[in-house]
Amino acid sequence: MTLSLDLRDWAADEAPAPASGPHDRVAVTNRRMLLDGRSWIPVSGEIHYSRVPRSEWRERLLLMRSGGIDVIAAYLFWNHHEQPDGSLSFDDRLDVAAFVRLCAELDLFVVLRIGPWAHGESRNGGFPDRVQRAAVVHRTDDPAYLELVRPWYTAIGEQLGGLCGPSSNVIGVQIENELYDQPGHLATLKRMAIEAGLAAPLFTATAWGGAQLPAGELLPLYSGYGDGFWAEAGAPWDETFRSHFLFSDEWDDPGVGADVRGGTGVAAERDTAFPPATCELGGGMASTYHRRIVPSGADIAAVANAKLGSGSAWQGFYMVAGGANPPGTELQESHATGYPNDLPRYDYGFQAAIGASGELGAAHAPLRGQHAFLRAFAEQLAATPTSWPAVLPSGIDDAATLRWAHRGGFVFVNRHQPHVPLPPLHGVRLRVGDRTLPHEPITIPTGTIARWPVGLDLGGSVLRYATASALTVLGDGALVLVADEAVPVEFAVDPVVVVEGDVRRIAPGVYRVDVETAASVRVGDDSLVLLPVRDADRLWVLETPSGRELLRSASPLWHDGDRLVARSGAAPVVERWSVGGWERLAAEGAPGAHPPRPVEAQRVSDALPPLTGYGTSQGRASAPSADVVVERAAELQLTGLGAAQPGVRRLLTLHWAGDVGHLEVDGVLVADRFWDGGAWTLDLDALGVGDEATLRILPLHPDAEIWLEAAAFDRRRSAREPEAVLDGASLERVAAWTLTRR
Repeated sequence: MTLSLDLRDWAADEAPAPASGPHDRVAVTNRRMLLDGRSWIPVSGEIHYSRVPRSEWRERLLLMRSGGIDVIAAYLFWNHHEQPDGSLSFDDRLDVAAFVRLCAELDLFVVLRIGPWAHGESRNGGFPDRVQRAAVVHRTDDPAYLELVRPWYTAIGEQLGGLCGPSSNVIGVQIENELYDQPGHLATLKRMAIEAGLAAPLFTATAWGGAQLPAGELLPLYSGYGDGFWAEAGAPWDETFRSHFLFSDEWDDPGVGADVRGGTGVAAERDTAFPPATCELGGGMASTYHRRIVPSGADIAAVANAKLGSGSAWQGFYMVAGGANPPGTELQESHATGYPNDLPRYDYGFQAAIGASGELGAAHAPLRGQHAFLRAFAEQLAATPTSWPAVLPSGIDDAATLRWAHRGGFVFVNRHQPHVPLPPLHGVRLRVGDRTLPHEPITIPTGTIARWPVGLDLGGSVLRYATASALTVLGDGALVLVADEAVPVEFAVDPVVVVEGDVRRIAPGVYRVDVETAASVRVGDDSLVLLPVRDADRLWVLETPSGRELLRSASPLWHDGDRLVARSGAAPVVERWSVGGWERLAAEGAPGAHPPRPVEAQRVSDALPPLTGYGTSQGRASAPSADVVVERAAELQLTGLGAAQPGVRRLLTLHWAGDVGHLEVDGVLVADRFWDGGAWTLDLDALGVGDEATLRILPLHPDAEIWLEAAAFDRRRSAREPEAVLDGASLERVAAWTLTRR
């Protein structure tokens, strides 16, 4: 079957967007974002400075940057800063000014999400308890409420006012969060922020859920979660999640925040005075006690790919780097404060691309590939609108119609979604304008997430099409393509163009490449680099002082000044692409680092039989208290953990099964997690752990009203009795290795 798509043009002339203000570098129109006068598709990623040890800020930010993030988004949680005596602290990990200055040093823009109500799974949505209890009409223009907010905004302005302005790296300020029916109040908060000295070219607001925003005041930003903890434990996969795996010109997400506002909202029309932009594509998902979601890297990449193909002018992810609530606090969202969801006291790893301890998550590799693509092709993507196929899926249950779209010289294909897999489609060809691809019909397999070039100018020749995903363009002009799983790699050029390399000609101007290893092909005076699908998760494209570089590494990798750095326990294997092949780089430094080694765990006591539940709130299971965990959990003593060492971090990885896990030092809880079937990685140095620690594992009752992903659910169901087990523990000492040419 041949599926057709006709190219279209913009429906309206380009005009400045009303919400943008003066800035030396950044502007926005109704079609696109601009950086230094050129089309730009920002990629923003959320990190909460107050949930990350200050000593780890730099590495986290560098790893976000090497994953393609160029805008840092961060909530300012009022209740993290306010002390018991009512004063506001900006010390240590709360020093937001130091955080913004560090971002500037690393050439990263910043969007400040200043609340006052932030949510972010923080207690009271970020309100200090005294504010939550105050006899005011919260989140409105009630004068008594505004008088509570004003000192908070003033304090932020005192910290950050000198770092804002037309030359600042602070390019955005988000007002409030998920406020749906108070446009006048949003305008008031914007004025208060400006009065406090918080100037920015962009003032933004979350626009999902049919939010009413003050006209022309705030850039509306949208979300896109493929699954969410805010659903009920027994609920099916909701259509508001499923819709994000389709290409669509609908940007609202009425399901986000439905648990807090008491029901799914009504999707609203997008204001076309602004380009479609996002701030919360799901970069992972928090685990609540009643619903423990573990999105795969493909789940996250598929939603992001669908948004790119649909015309996204700004890719914003929540979260990109996870963390933990400040030590010694109880600042989590919980049933105790009236929220419908219980979260761990500390853990906020969010299954993010960078975990709470700095480990790479499943989403980092596929997202950094997409972001490298954006860095290389943003100008042409922003130059044309999305074109839709003649036949669109009839809805979320239509598995027989291919999900695809065209934007900026690329065909975007999505054949992946969780929970309800899409079957392969056989005998497919695509007609895009006057070009048809590939030469013969192919099967598009289950799981395909692709971006295929069509009519791409290589500089001297035109690539009519290729059935491999574009990654980047190197400094020498070489186009880098990565094979997609089980899709034959084929490309076409004008028949008169001379093609040289390990290729097979199957028709005039049409070539097939068997990409088992990296292949370098000459196309006239241009170059193609074709990489196998097995390399995809090890590829990095870094913008370095010497230009854009393509590297291959399984270890976390970043550039810091003139240093190329990998983090590893053992000497990392890192290769750089150079003139048609890979060259191994030398790694030096890092005394004291070592690869994972087993940790001794002695069982001190067994768990008591689990209870079916520990209470409920609003129909959802409540998490057990810390006292219940101490009383009923299995206790294990971990020994031989060593001591802190300068320049080296101890990462403890636990493979376990149960319900709730607690890590204690000298009887004090320092880390916790709800079991979801995955490993639990802990930075022992950040937690202040010495040579020993206590691990408590509470078993999970088979009838508890808890939702688990398939693998964890199957383990729970197949266990002869409720488990509270440690399958294994290992300790790795990781450090930064400097990489150089041999």
